[in-house]
Amino acid sequence: MPGRLVLLVTTPRIAPGLLTREAWTILDQAYAVWGRPDEPQVAAVVEAGIDVQEREEGHPAALARDLVAAAEAGDVVWVGSSDGDPGLSDAVAVEVTRLPEPPDVELLIGSFDVPGARLLDVVAVMDRLRSPGGCPWDAEQTHASLVPYLLEEAHEAIEAIESGDPVHMQEELGDLLLQVAFQSRVAEEHPSEPFGIDDVAGGLVDKLVRRHPHVFADVEADTAEAVATNWESIKAAEKQHRMHPVEGVPQSLPALARAEKYVSRLHKAGRDDLVDAAVATGDLGAELLAVVRRARAEGLDAEAALRETLRGLAAASEALADEGGRAPGA
Repeated sequence: MPGRLVLLVTTPRIAPGLLTREAWTILDQAYAVWGRPDEPQVAAVVEAGIDVQEREEGHPAALARDLVAAAEAGDVVWVGSSDGDPGLSDAVAVEVTRLPEPPDVELLIGSFDVPGARLLDVVAVMDRLRSPGGCPWDAEQTHASLVPYLLEEAHEAIEAIESGDPVHMQEELGDLLLQVAFQSRVAEEHPSEPFGIDDVAGGLVDKLVRRHPHVFADVEADTAEAVATNWESIKAAEKQHRMHPVEGVPQSLPALARAEKYVSRLHKAGRDDLVDAAVATGDLGAELLAVVRRARAEGLDAEAALRETLRGLAAASEALADEGGRAPGA
């Protein structure tokens, strides 16, 4: 009676050897185990004391034919390659249909991706593009040359979020993630102070843990307001080196967004008098600053409110064009 052919599929995104109990049991009890000699998963199986019959790269049809023939004598396990062995499962299907009593064929998933695993693919692809033999354009980029793209992608992500379209949002957040991965990959090549994506992620993790002591430590904060107050207190302690309240607000922010930051920072610092003095000048900029202050007092985002109004204006203009109308003086 024919045995069984098991195609063991594992994810390359976690460490080799981290297999399910069922996978290890089948490997241990198999009549024969086959795999590519240069595969990390095969090396892990060998290190565990299991003999693996090495099979060099070749056409899927030839490998399928040999695997099916071997399974006629007992259970055979093929330790899947990191590239997924393209064409092998189809070739196996062709082989078994030729036999009057073919072996059973089973696809066994030996390990699974964990949440966030595809981020490893982002890092790997970015490294391939930036490395010798990759993309010439990517290889030429610098931190400074990528800034316009970072700014553009941030605005496009905001637009996608405000559209409420999940598909559009997913795409634009991916483009924004690319900018983080790209900048981090460029930073690895700094001659004296290199850093990489793990440093960026590690710093973020440290900051999140430090600023959430109500989650990761014993601080009490059971309302959103208490969390916000605690966050600002921790943030202020971290930024004690600041010379004045609005230091660190990016000058590249749109003027309305920057004004909101100034009003917020100065209010928390107890320096509303500086805003009062600026508003009292009465010029056009002062009037706009007063509007930003009013919006903040009402819990509104002046920049977002203006974007919403402009979207309505654009829609009205588009409708006019669709109707074949023309604006006066156009």
